[in-house]
Amino acid sequence: MKITTIGLGYIGLPTSILFATHGHQITGVDVRPGVVDTLNQGLIHIEEEGLQDLYNEALAAGNFKASLTPAPSDAYIIAVPTPNNDDTYKSCDLSFVESAVNSVIPYLEKGNLVIVESTIAPRTTEDFVKPMLERAGFTVGEDIFLAHCPERVLPGNIAYELIHNPRIIGGVTPACTEVAKAMYRTVVQGELIASSASEAELSKLMENTYRDVNIALANELAKIGTDLHINALKVIEMANRHPRVNLHSPGPGVGGHCLAVDPYFVAAASPNFSPLIQTARAINSSMPAFVVETTEKIMQDAPNKKITVFGLTYKGNIDDIRESPAMEIVEMLEFQGFDVAKYDPHVESATLNIEEACADSSLILVLTDHSEFAEITETATALMAVPRMLDTKNIVQKIATGVTRMDFGNVHQHTQATVPQI
Repeated sequence: MKITTIGLGYIGLPTSILFATHGHQITGVDVRPGVVDTLNQGLIHIEEEGLQDLYNEALAAGNFKASLTPAPSDAYIIAVPTPNNDDTYKSCDLSFVESAVNSVIPYLEKGNLVIVESTIAPRTTEDFVKPMLERAGFTVGEDIFLAHCPERVLPGNIAYELIHNPRIIGGVTPACTEVAKAMYRTVVQGELIASSASEAELSKLMENTYRDVNIALANELAKIGTDLHINALKVIEMANRHPRVNLHSPGPGVGGHCLAVDPYFVAAASPNFSPLIQTARAINSSMPAFVVETTEKIMQDAPNKKITVFGLTYKGNIDDIRESPAMEIVEMLEFQGFDVAKYDPHVESATLNIEEACADSSLILVLTDHSEFAEITETATALMAVPRMLDTKNIVQKIATGVTRMDFGNVHQHTQATVPQI
């Protein structure tokens, strides 16, 4: 098949490469000229394990080209961002989806397939995208086919999971579902699950909302432990010995393009029946403020105002800083007058090496669970003004002698930080 993908970000590019390495002819479209130029020079622009090798394979086969405009194709995949609107419930901003659909409409012919992979609010495919195609003169389900097929992958393992994970195929009509299944069956080894488009949309959103709600419970427990002077991490460890309990781990907040965004789409679509989802979002959104307030308490006796932040991304071992609580915490600390040195081996803009970042620092603040942070040696801590660390991700397993390590289990022993209300 000839396939055009609109959007070459963290999902669109791996998806394009996957289809290209399975014999399809791919035109990858992005509005950013720099991305298009980089890809046409043979280099990918995101950090993802094994993806460059797959891209080399696709290029060697002559199956991929990047472009600023679509090309006539058999299928069109929409994989553009869907940020939050700036409204009460942070509803789904469909402006990029609308632009992407409009960009392919001039190229559509009877028999074509349009897939929306972007994460969208419930009923978007049926109530928003379908009318756009109908206004262009097509009958969906008869002379053109439309489906929502959400991605379900873990950054850092995308190449494997795109192939092996079950895939929901949500057609607007049964015929749409079958046509979309035929395309994905050429690359996906996992189960192809047939559904309506609206069921597919809500299923994807609830997968991420489930995790967000459970993380909120862990974060609330971390606050309770701090307030009551009880080791919350030990509580989680013991509770999880129960065969039917699986408490998640607390952290500095929830980020990324899914967990910190998708629950709002559900709440905005049904605000009167989503109080639990809304409360969980509020709890997780309050964690950066909790970390900053705790940090301020720790730094009251510091000889200077320098803090070293370890990790800027929203999760470990990737380069993605979208919706990252670490970035929010850095901004809040700088606003409070702290000198924040940033160290992240996965982020190009974090140019300091570990020694420079830690020199004369009064606190290392670990905000991301990069594997590089599992062991912190004297190389990092020897020149600190005060050798101490607050590990909000509980990632550090070995640390140089003489360094005071705090986490959400024992921070109450070092500070009387109060718990901010949400």
